[in-house]
Amino acid sequence: MWAMAAALFAGGKWLTWWPVRREWNRQGIGNALGYLLLWVGMDVRPFLSGGSFAPKPRPSLWGFAVVKTLLGVALIWGAARMLPATTGLLRGWVGMVGVIFLLHFGLFHLLALLWNRRGVPVRPLMHCPVAATSLAEFWGRRWNTGFHDLALDHLFRPLTARTTLPVARLLTFAVSGLVHELVISVPAGAGYGLPTLYFVLQGLGSLGERSSLGRRLGLGRGVNGWLFLLLVAALPAGCLFHPHFVRNVILPMLNAIGAT
Repeated sequence: MWAMAAALFAGGKWLTWWPVRREWNRQGIGNALGYLLLWVGMDVRPFLSGGSFAPKPRPSLWGFAVVKTLLGVALIWGAARMLPATTGLLRGWVGMVGVIFLLHFGLFHLLALLWNRRGVPVRPLMHCPVAATSLAEFWGRRWNTGFHDLALDHLFRPLTARTTLPVARLLTFAVSGLVHELVISVPAGAGYGLPTLYFVLQGLGSLGERSSLGRRLGLGRGVNGWLFLLLVAALPAGCLFHPHFVRNVILPMLNAIGAT
């Protein structure tokens, strides 16, 4: 799993760096190496921003990032270990959520703050996803913005030049599902098609909330939008992180790092 994730990460970095490689002559090798090796996002523009800068992060942001990191540690090496061995799936889910808090919400947020302190206006990879009131907001601005930036620039926008917006949006979600198959189903050796099915559902839900009926029902905003997001994105999460992945990948990983 980690090898596949690292390979996809390296491919994304190369894909975003190559078109602007000549710009680094003005920015210096330090910025190039910083983007390629010391940043998890896929938006190269903050590192080519020249005179623009980010305000110094407030102390509360540092504290919030540290709390999320410690929560991840507590879930992995505390809560997951305390659960009985007979609750394999539950233990795996707790550990998996802990990894997400430790890395995506915690350490990656601290990394973004370090770059902000240096004046580079990068955005956190996760931006309070529970506050989203639509699928568009959740997948576009709040959950794993690095993957969104990559898909937007190198998949969605090229597709819009060749087909309609709804088709481009649905195809982008479908390709996202195929990419997640490589990180989830391939390492698990089972559950093929489930991550793709999950992301196709996200695409259909995204089209639904933009439809005239969706607008009349209040989807994409307020409480109705939040409930629809919960129904479409959160409740079927077991289809994305299917039991084969939890049993064959997450539980052995937790055992290897001493969390079980």
